[in-house]
Amino acid sequence: MKAAILRTEKRKWLCTLFIGTSALYASRTSVPLLVPAIALERNWSKTDSGTVLSSFFWGYTLTQVLGGYLSDRIGGHKVMLTAAVGWSLFTFWMPHVIRLFSAQETSVNFIVTMRILHGAFQGVHFPSMSSLTSQHLAEKERASFFSILTSGSAVGTLFTGTFGSYLLDYHGWPTVFYVIGFLGVVWTLVLRNNALALERRKAVITCVPPKLHSSLHLKDKIPVPWIKLFERLEFWSCVIGHACQNNCFFLLLSWLPTYFHDTFPDAKGWVVNMVPWLFCIPSTFLGKWLSEKLITQGHSVTDTRKIIEVICLGSQALGLVLIAQITDYYWALLCMTVAIAATGFHNNAIIVNPQDLAPKHCGSVFGLMNTVGAVPGKMIQLLCNKHLFWNSVFLPPNLAFNDRPFIMKHDIQIT
Repeated sequence: MKAAILRTEKRKWLCTLFIGTSALYASRTSVPLLVPAIALERNWSKTDSGTVLSSFFWGYTLTQVLGGYLSDRIGGHKVMLTAAVGWSLFTFWMPHVIRLFSAQETSVNFIVTMRILHGAFQGVHFPSMSSLTSQHLAEKERASFFSILTSGSAVGTLFTGTFGSYLLDYHGWPTVFYVIGFLGVVWTLVLRNNALALERRKAVITCVPPKLHSSLHLKDKIPVPWIKLFERLEFWSCVIGHACQNNCFFLLLSWLPTYFHDTFPDAKGWVVNMVPWLFCIPSTFLGKWLSEKLITQGHSVTDTRKIIEVICLGSQALGLVLIAQITDYYWALLCMTVAIAATGFHNNAIIVNPQDLAPKHCGSVFGLMNTVGAVPGKMIQLLCNKHLFWNSVFLPPNLAFNDRPFIMKHDIQIT
């Protein structure tokens, strides 16, 4: 039986999960930020750098569905807590991993293995958070609550881009890993306290007559209706739309620092790593406000999600097309800002669809959607390995936007 989060606890969980998502993305973006410095020290080629960056997504895709399924079964807070211990410690020990072997090939292979494990631990975070939100919040609160949580990704990336850039310039790249890893461990302890409090409440709630408790327990064990989901165009529309958006997002997340480092070597690192992500946070709240306004004016949830997602994908496509042709630093920064800020609208559209489609199995559905969505992260790294010209990297994701199907009907719940 699921314990509903009380109003007083909701604020605590909102802050905890928001900070956790920020810490998660600070950990995830640490390597993209530091790759130019590490590659210089370790004499990596661009192929080595691309392999190290892409290896994260191999692990990231492996645990999405499993993490969502386990979260629906045993609780998202338990899965999230276990994973947080893993990715926090991996981040903290990354300098030792990088410097462990002197032979370059052995070193790169070992780093790739550790990055795969790092991605595997991080892969369960969003499915477990989606499951936790769906199980413990009222239906009308889920979308706005989850969209705010996802905006923590911009805060974490912003933290790495600003404070991480400062640490990199004045204290060296290992310090960035130590600080972010330590913060992840601290957040894990906070999450543990919240999880224990939730477990105590669940223990009290489940102290009901055995007959009633048995029926409630069986209700929670409903298997995931995969066949029904696979037969719905609404489901596949969400999956493909999410993959299209991630195609752009993961490209910019991983290669933004390298692009500015290679193309505009005199640019300040903290500026290019801060400004684009700074606008992602207000755009999330703008998307939330616009969604609520459209629904209040009588638009259906389906039409509202479509409008918000069109704004996101259209803005990102425009930014990618322009940046492939631009040679001016300030215009390039503006295009990057537009493309990244548009992610805030995605946080209020497709990314909350699993809670609309299958609220009882939200973790599993989100996990599958995010698995497919992470595939472009791997493919785009391979593309960057093969092409040295940035216009060859930025134009293909735009083609994906133009070819996407856009049905996204979700006024039907699959149980």
